[in-house]
Amino acid sequence: MAVLDRVRTAGRAAGGGSPAGAGLLLAAVATVVWSGSFVTSRALHDSVPPVQAAFWRWIVAILAVAPFAARETWRQRRVLRDHLGFVVAAALLGVTVNNTLVNQAGLSTSAGTMGMIMAASPVLMTVCEGIGGTRPGPRRLTGMLIACAGVVLLVGKGSPGLAAGDLWMVAAAVCFASYSALLKRRPARIGGPVLLLATFVLGALMLLPAYGISLTVEGGFEPSPGTVGPLVYVGVFSSALAFFAWNKAIALIGAARAGIVYYLQPVCVTLLSWALIGERTGPLQFLCMGLILGGVILGTARAR
Repeated sequence: MAVLDRVRTAGRAAGGGSPAGAGLLLAAVATVVWSGSFVTSRALHDSVPPVQAAFWRWIVAILAVAPFAARETWRQRRVLRDHLGFVVAAALLGVTVNNTLVNQAGLSTSAGTMGMIMAASPVLMTVCEGIGGTRPGPRRLTGMLIACAGVVLLVGKGSPGLAAGDLWMVAAAVCFASYSALLKRRPARIGGPVLLLATFVLGALMLLPAYGISLTVEGGFEPSPGTVGPLVYVGVFSSALAFFAWNKAIALIGAARAGIVYYLQPVCVTLLSWALIGERTGPLQFLCMGLILGGVILGTARAR
């Protein structure tokens, strides 16, 4: 788990030992890495069926995490069994459903729009934490509203109406927000790497029937550098690394505050999709990026 250890060490160093600073940095790391997965989903839309892309992503993630977490997961098997409902719910929302919906959206929606819609997740995270009794302060709420305004303007003006892929992304945003809120209730006895491996394995198993149907109906895909390379990226970085960083950030600062950092995602996705796959970026996008960045800075700043 050398890469994960480096992320954890970097978080402590950048935060000056502060849990809040480390949590914000880890949330930013996860957000940037996940931004690349939206571009990847879009790039694979005509070569790998969505369910198959999701399934192999998690197989790669399991292979990446297992050497470092399998022994401890076996030791904690009774703890996992005692909290099986939590683990299954986390696997279903964060692994089985969420990323499959993202891949499905990539068939008909640009990577930039996918990132914009997914940026609605922080609002839902705040709502979920509010139901749980956590209320955001005025500074955080103001920053969230400014960033949300940037997202709404970008979606509303950038694309007239919602396509089918947009609706898939709305469903993915709901799943991700629910997963993030659920993480706050993670049993203390379940370690971070253990939770990752357990949810990856359960999530892949729950995807297996849909994978079999996809193979029968759509056929398989041809392994090549253009298909295997992106799947390795989303399996190792967008799954093992990003999920570890995000789960740790939730534990340190909560879903609502980490969610404000998540507003950076449409900015990252727009820039990456422009640089890597040639999606167009105009003045409106840059204006909205400014609103989003301003809201993130305001919402995550520590009150004096």
